[in-house]
Amino acid sequence: MEDDHRIQHLIQELVHRLQTNPSSSSSSPNPNNSNPNPNNVKYATRILSSRMTPSITADEAAMAYSIKTQLVKQGKLSDALLFTDLYSKFASKTGPGSVNNKWAVLYLLKVVSQDRRTNVNVNLDSGFSGGLPPLFEPETNGNLPRVVKDNNNLGQSLGYEGNGSDSNHSMKLRNNGGGGVLMVSKDSENLRDMAYREFGVLVKEENNVSEEVLVRDVLYCCQGIDGKYVIYDESVDGYVLPETIRVSRPMRVMVRKLCELGWLFRKVKEYVSETMDKFCCESVGTVAQAFCAALQDELSEYYKLLAVLQSQAMNPIPLVSENASSGNYLSLRRLLVWFAEPMVKMRLMAVLVDSCKDLKGGAMAGAIHVLAQHGDPLLHEFMKRLLRRVCSPLFEMVRSWVLEGELEDIFSEFFVFGHSVKAESLWREGYRLHSAMLPSFISQSLARRILRTGKSINFLRVCCGDRSWADAATQAAAATGTTTRRGGLGYGETDALESLVTEAAKRIDKHLMDVVYNQYRFKEHCLAIKRYLLLGQGDFVQYLMDIVGPELSEPANTISSFKLAGLLESAIRSSNAQYDDPDILDRLRVKMMPHNTGDRGWDVFSLDYDARIPLNTVFTESVMAKYLKIFNFLWKLRRVEHALIGAWKKMKPNLITSRFFTNIPKAVRFRLILTSRRCQVLWNEMNHFLTNLQYYIMFEVLEVSWANFSDEMEASKDLDDLLSAHDKYLHSIVEKSLLGERSQALYKSLFMLFDLILRFRSHADRLYEGIYEFQARYPYFFALMCSFNGDDFDPFTGKRVILGLFFSFL
Repeated sequence: MEDDHRIQHLIQELVHRLQTNPSSSSSSPNPNNSNPNPNNVKYATRILSSRMTPSITADEAAMAYSIKTQLVKQGKLSDALLFTDLYSKFASKTGPGSVNNKWAVLYLLKVVSQDRRTNVNVNLDSGFSGGLPPLFEPETNGNLPRVVKDNNNLGQSLGYEGNGSDSNHSMKLRNNGGGGVLMVSKDSENLRDMAYREFGVLVKEENNVSEEVLVRDVLYCCQGIDGKYVIYDESVDGYVLPETIRVSRPMRVMVRKLCELGWLFRKVKEYVSETMDKFCCESVGTVAQAFCAALQDELSEYYKLLAVLQSQAMNPIPLVSENASSGNYLSLRRLLVWFAEPMVKMRLMAVLVDSCKDLKGGAMAGAIHVLAQHGDPLLHEFMKRLLRRVCSPLFEMVRSWVLEGELEDIFSEFFVFGHSVKAESLWREGYRLHSAMLPSFISQSLARRILRTGKSINFLRVCCGDRSWADAATQAAAATGTTTRRGGLGYGETDALESLVTEAAKRIDKHLMDVVYNQYRFKEHCLAIKRYLLLGQGDFVQYLMDIVGPELSEPANTISSFKLAGLLESAIRSSNAQYDDPDILDRLRVKMMPHNTGDRGWDVFSLDYDARIPLNTVFTESVMAKYLKIFNFLWKLRRVEHALIGAWKKMKPNLITSRFFTNIPKAVRFRLILTSRRCQVLWNEMNHFLTNLQYYIMFEVLEVSWANFSDEMEASKDLDDLLSAHDKYLHSIVEKSLLGERSQALYKSLFMLFDLILRFRSHADRLYEGIYEFQARYPYFFALMCSFNGDDFDPFTGKRVILGLFFSFL
């Protein structure tokens, strides 16, 4: 009650101040002004309590600037400064007792100022500065406003000209020197109402269906339901209003436009229903399920709007009148306004449904993302909200894969897919990128890092038996400010996702390399392969050649691999290899390759290295096959070298005594010396060739490649880098050792030369064995022939016999 009394008092004070003439009140105040006219107070109360609002935008700063500019234009600079100071205080005051609607106060002050300062005649529907019209019109001879109530004199008092009943309808505003109260006369004869009723009758005669019925039919169609008159026609694939129903052309056009929303709704609803029906048979992925849930939420909001419109559609549509612009009713024109925003959203959802009908997983998310690149803020926000729901399962798969190494993808929606492979093939073949499921908002480089991070976790867990990777994943999540729980990432957070993947990859890859280098001693195993399979341990190789040589000279099918394994153990114990780690020596094995008829032990003997898990990820079967190929080449080279050394031991000149050359016939001596010199020259050439070739292989190929591999191994940041460095190392050895595809012709030529050298060793052995045997038996033959012939021995005949015996030995 106190507030009502206070408000009434303020209104009386306002009316009193508006009635007061500033020029006259300052000189001779009128005591009658203390009590304003009750009718004016009542009228002012009705206006203030009404819903009349100005037609301009409520901008407090702009209104204050307008008032200040107006004062400056009038030359009242001091008043402008005073107003600026007062407004700053007025605007800064907040809290209890302050004015909330400051703009309205400024607007009222400006209107009152203009009303007192100017004498402008206004039109019935216009106001000052586009706002409310002036309320009072001061008279020239008094301070009270002139409020006209007489209907008969209303036209004259307001300045309208006319006679008879026309003065109630056709009026002109006259200028009476100031603003006035704008009033509209009453239609005593109800001519306007009669005209409206006649217009309504004409409308009903022209149309078979009222607008209320069409509105309800349109609302039914927008729910996918046929109305009484507006029905779905499959031939045209849309809702139509039959031509037999007589309605105006504008109304028919509006119905057709509005029914487009129903057609779009029908398309979206059918997709959602069909997809939800497939949930039970597990043919719909999680991304598609999230997409359907997001569409269903948007349709729920659409249903709420239809419910509100349905309630408004129950109210009758009024005829065209002065009150027709107000009221809670629904017409086709109003439906066009109501459906403007839902039409845009539904049209976009229909486009999404058509684009994603045959897609799933990351492909579906990528297609929706492409359509989200729109300049309309409304559509952009709508698509962003939709994508948060759709991409939620996809980002959850990324989080689970990067931080836990779990591939939760039963519908094959993720851009990483796995195969059931052996443990040694887990890294190379276990997981692949599925490019068709890679969404466009995730780059290829980021996808490869995601793939490698999850592979590293699974490699540690399956192949290395390590569980401490979980700490690295937790630290990575903490370093990037994300959580390891579900829902920590979402659409629009690509930078956060990339930061998390980068940090997790760095920490987990570092942990993996530490495990491979320290726990499984990858470097030591690589060095062991170089020393034993690439024949870098010289004393071991030489002793092995010496003890297995006689055994390998036998046919391949008669050689026992167990005996060769025992000889290998003897070579290890007799060389510096005995000081190596027992685990490394235990991995060194003898391997007999498949042999054909006529093959010797030299052709099928090889060494093998047992690279167990997880080292067999690097030393795969194909890699070990390349090592075997290199070993066979180096073993053949060492065998040829060993053969030449053995030949030299028999070809040394001091093995044939000078007495032997003195006693044998001259022709035999000449032939023997010539053959021996030719053999030695040929041996020197072969030895020179082998020495240079062996130097090139051992130093220019093996050592240089090992040095490069060691540097790249130190610089490797992840297992892919390590595999790449090892493949490069092995490829360098194969190519530079003339074992590659491009060097096959030269490779065959080398093996032909090796065979020639081995044949030379065989012939040299036969030659010198014959010489040694003849040298040992020559005195016996000479004494024997002397004993047979006695003193009658013919030297010439003896020489011929000796020469024949010599050539028979050769």
